[in-house]
Amino acid sequence: MFLRSCLLSTLIVLSVLLASARAEDSDFNIGFAQRDVTPQVAMPMWGYGARKDLLSRGILDPLMVKAIVIEAGSDRVALVGLDMGRAPTTPMMDEIRTAIGERAKVEHVLIVGSHTHHGPVLELTDRDGFGKGKYDAAVGYLKTLPEMISSTIVEAASRLQPARIGITSVEVPFNRNRHSKRQPAARDSLLSVMRFDDPNGKPIAVLVNFAAHPVMTPGEVLKFSADYPGFMMNFVERELNAPCLFIQGASGDMSVNAVNVTGPKGFGEQLGAECVKLARTIETTVPRRPSVQGQVDRFHFSTRIDLNNPVVMQAFSLAFFPELIRNFAEDYKDGMHPELNTVLINREIAIVGGSGEFFCNHAIRLRERSYVKNTLFFGYCNGYMNYFPTIEAVSEGGYGADAPVSPAAIGAGEEMMNRALINIYSMLGKISEGKPVQSEPSRGAN
Repeated sequence: MFLRSCLLSTLIVLSVLLASARAEDSDFNIGFAQRDVTPQVAMPMWGYGARKDLLSRGILDPLMVKAIVIEAGSDRVALVGLDMGRAPTTPMMDEIRTAIGERAKVEHVLIVGSHTHHGPVLELTDRDGFGKGKYDAAVGYLKTLPEMISSTIVEAASRLQPARIGITSVEVPFNRNRHSKRQPAARDSLLSVMRFDDPNGKPIAVLVNFAAHPVMTPGEVLKFSADYPGFMMNFVERELNAPCLFIQGASGDMSVNAVNVTGPKGFGEQLGAECVKLARTIETTVPRRPSVQGQVDRFHFSTRIDLNNPVVMQAFSLAFFPELIRNFAEDYKDGMHPELNTVLINREIAIVGGSGEFFCNHAIRLRERSYVKNTLFFGYCNGYMNYFPTIEAVSEGGYGADAPVSPAAIGAGEEMMNRALINIYSMLGKISEGKPVQSEPSRGAN
């Protein structure tokens, strides 16, 4: 087994070197890879508190990790779709970043959880009372997950080839606001499709960015499933004969709006048909100025809940289960530290990734204020820090806006979007600014 692992690692490294040699004559290259990461053990499922710690009972459809590595000039970025409720934890992200930097020279990475509520809990850790002893099978699986994701990104980097790129967007009626009582309620209706082709125009991969909660599979079904994004990707792949990955948007207050169809398969294929139609209209080109620029910002916000209060901890433990809540509380013990990623590709596509469930108006206003025509928002990106409602949504109250599930200080999301805009304009050379200043921990009430 050890010899086989060594040989596999050697082959992957050689593949990366060969791909780099093949692509050295091109300034814009794309590589794609995917892997089945469905747990083969029973473990707690992510997304519904009512399940508590009930273990999974099989698989409806596989959970995948899909990675596109873009090489533009001398820089590389990985765009990764993960069929799970959230992105990897901070320690997992640290491990992944180190691995892909050393083994594939990928400097920038955006790993996005699709937010399916039929994936595994990712927060359990190998400590007594935090997962160890009671959920050893789950802890064992979670120890392997960072390497499964890393190796997929490394494999994508090993397949780099000269490429063309194109992107377009259209407004669709397939989501609705599940939170606001105001009319008209905010709704991010934008469906964006990015297509990557080889020099002859044959699709290498298709990326879909859309905002709607994947909660169409009944919560009582204790089986792993990618929910509607899985069916959407399968439909696109059949029609276009090219791999497809799904990137969730600012869906904190966005639910599915199925039009004359039912269930995750019906809706997924309905959305997929729109994606296929859109993808076929895209004219891909070789970028005039291939480049990748990236910025990672980590904030410090106070919380609106007191996790040092035993009564609060007991209430959370009853709503979910104690081991999960202990890990949750440890993450927030000295405040919240959400991550913001800003990436500019070819100076024509701006991507902003936030580590949580952002309400849709954050993405809408970001696009309105960005002078980059193609500005995409990736939610559930590189971590998870619960909900980020807008200030006015907090004033309305309700699920997603109240402190128990939205512990970040009021205005945290707005501050992060402001930072993203500063990053975009700094990368474009429109403004000049020093290093970002972290948010002050005094905001909000502990």
